Amino acid sequence: MRIRRRPWAKKELEEAKFYIDDSTINKGVWKSLFKYEDRSLCLEIGCGKGSFIAQLASSHPENNYIAADMIEAMLGLSKRNIEEEYAKKNLQIDNLLLIRMNAERILDSFSDTDVVDRIYINFCNPWPRGKHKKRRLTHIRQLQNYKTFLKNDGGEIYFKTDDDDLFEESLEYFAEAGFEIVKKTYDLHNDLIFEDIRTEHENMFSEQGIKIKALIAKII
Repeated sequence: MRIRRRPWAKKELEEAKFYIDDSTINKGVWKSLFKYEDRSLCLEIGCGKGSFIAQLASSHPENNYIAADMIEAMLGLSKRNIEEEYAKKNLQIDNLLLIRMNAERILDSFSDTDVVDRIYINFCNPWPRGKHKKRRLTHIRQLQNYKTFLKNDGGEIYFKTDDDDLFEESLEYFAEAGFEIVKKTYDLHNDLIFEDIRTEHENMFSEQGIKIKALIAKII
């Protein structure tokens, strides 16, 4: 997704106590950065403008969350949306970290000692051209990377997309990478398989009459 530069983003991010610009320095010790280390840890890869993670994390203070993106302007908008959502609920931002990370190099930032309970992937780039498909966040190569730090017993991936081809091919990717599809739907808003928290893209696609595809996968 293209987004225009936000000149204010760098300064605001630097001042935000819950933002980390270099995600590699905390590889293996993410849980120690939270107020309550013993809580479940969830990761959103490609958080965009942050409305999804802001709603989710502020609604579930019993869990810890990390939201990752690599575009500074996106992260700046995420930071503002997170602060606004927590302020509305009169909550401190102590269960959410916003980080800058290249998803293709995720193992530079996460190791097997981090133990993530759940990964969220929402409306990622479908990379439809054959030579680019390996860049998909649900490609077999990426899924194998996630298994390095995703909890072996009960670790889950929640995936949503508007793209039919990406969804169908992702079903194959998950199977080949050793995941079980425990739930799936081709019309999420009429067949909710998880909590109904929507992204900006989700609302836009729904208004256009595009059905949202979704699944929950677990490591076999």
